[in-house]
Amino acid sequence: MNADQTEALIGMLFTFGLLVLMVLPSVLGILRDRRIDRSIREAQQAHRDQESATREPEAQKSSSRSTVPSTATWYADGRRSKKLVSS
Repeated sequence: MNADQTEALIGMLFTFGLLVLMVLPSVLGILRDRRIDRSIREAQQAHRDQESATREPEAQKSSSRSTVPSTATWYADGRRSKKLVSS
């Protein structure tokens, strides 16, 4: 290995080292966020399980969806009423 190759190798290692130093904090932050998200999900699941265990059985509902009419329903109701008034 001659001097040019040695300099190139040192330059590449230095560049790679700088890259690792710049990327490392963001990778550590991503890993930390994932760990926190996982612990929050586990706590929420435990809370839901605890609530469902302490809650008395309620009457079964036909649907868990909201019963509020959609925008299309409101629009159709408005048009129907106008049509009835005009005829």
